[in-house]
Amino acid sequence: MDKNKIIIFDTTLRDGEQSPGASMNTDEKIHLALQLEKLGVDVIEAGFAAASPGDFDAIEKIAGAVSKARVCSLARALEKDIKAAGEAIKGAKLGRIHTFIATSPIHMEFKLKMQPQEVIKRAVESVQYAKSLCEDVEFSCEDACRSDMGFLKEICDAAISAGASTINIPDTVGYLYPDEITARIGEIVKLIGERAVVSVHNHNDLGMATVNSLAAILVGARQVECTINGIGERAGNAALEEIVMAIKTRRDKFAPLYTDINLKEIYLSSRLVASITGIEPQPNKAIVGKNAFAHESGIHQDGVLKHKETYEIMHAEDIGLDKNSLVLGKHSGRHAFKDKLVSLGYELSNEQIEIAFNKFKALADSKKDVFDEDIRELVNDEFVGAEKTYEVLVLSSNSCNKGHASTALTLRYKDEILSDSALGNGGVDAIFKAIDRISGISGSLKEYQVKAVSQGKDALAKVTVKVEFKDEGAIIGRGLDVDTMLASAKAYVAALNTYLDAKR
Repeated sequence: MDKNKIIIFDTTLRDGEQSPGASMNTDEKIHLALQLEKLGVDVIEAGFAAASPGDFDAIEKIAGAVSKARVCSLARALEKDIKAAGEAIKGAKLGRIHTFIATSPIHMEFKLKMQPQEVIKRAVESVQYAKSLCEDVEFSCEDACRSDMGFLKEICDAAISAGASTINIPDTVGYLYPDEITARIGEIVKLIGERAVVSVHNHNDLGMATVNSLAAILVGARQVECTINGIGERAGNAALEEIVMAIKTRRDKFAPLYTDINLKEIYLSSRLVASITGIEPQPNKAIVGKNAFAHESGIHQDGVLKHKETYEIMHAEDIGLDKNSLVLGKHSGRHAFKDKLVSLGYELSNEQIEIAFNKFKALADSKKDVFDEDIRELVNDEFVGAEKTYEVLVLSSNSCNKGHASTALTLRYKDEILSDSALGNGGVDAIFKAIDRISGISGSLKEYQVKAVSQGKDALAKVTVKVEFKDEGAIIGRGLDVDTMLASAKAYVAALNTYLDAKR
């Protein structure tokens, strides 16, 4: 292994999906996994195989679809979990089993109800079993940063002797300060030497996940576990884009360390995760937030116009963000559209390009200027998501500030054309009730968000809904249209389609 290379272990599909409301279906996971491979991540943690049949299926399919990145499944230190992980990744060109057990006193006493030596014995047996199924085994000490240092060293040493080639030291609750994680990781690196790769997995509860990851790198950690946009449980994980751009930008601190991340795929990856999960990065989010390269202060604007580096330590173009976005309209042809797709990082088949082009032309007839963000959302909306069992064909919506709103709706269901109408407390409520009547499935709306994709009065509306259907948890649906009511109908139908897809 190159001692200067930082291994990027992406857990967007596992830990990232554990963000409340961020569940993804199998097709979405495969699509994102292929983008992560294009981004250049070294390891894709595709899920937790024993968690559900859906997770197992997604990992298995990702293992068959990905060829360059290593595909990993998480597993508790239990034989049934490890067996499921081994089965799920067996079709991968490069596979890994990632097994873990808690090592902090509070976890061992109250969660595991095990003595320290029992925990070490379980860890050793688990690593040995995982090693019999897969050559590449990672062992994690859950809540390592609140664990006794002597015990942590003992269990890491035992795991390596049992066959683990990567030892992960997670700050599971985001508790440590940079000087504390530096001291802890420094000791582990000294203990392990070249016998295994030392990894870190930092949560962001105190807002220090990225800086703690970078601090760990400087004292010898050579794998960083992170997510796109920093999504994850509670306050999230260390953000991949922040770690990678910090290493690239601060060469004075990190040279000769490097990653194999394709920087120009960062923004596309960020937008894809936001589109799939419905979780938008906050505007002031480092690297990928919409204000990250914006300047409002007159002093800042003047400086940037004279010389970019007066107020920009990075260039928007570095992460694949095209500043010149106003280039397409209703008179643009297929060739120009295809070139734009390539410049935005999309690789579509001829059939997909034709579908996307027709959608683009319809959009261009509805709004004067088509921006890069419009095209990104259009492509993601068309090619990412569940099978379109139901599809919105015609919508007529009427609202009144005195009285009920009404909706007449026509949907395509497989080869059938179905129509119905409904009254509601507002236009959106009437639309959703009409969809319930047509499908015969009642959903409970938990969240509703609408945002403009780009700029102008004719901007595309992107509606994101979170809906609960019967026995399922909250399901996210997204809809895109110049007409906000039509976008709302599409979003609710998308959630319905995901529910039906999961029930198959």
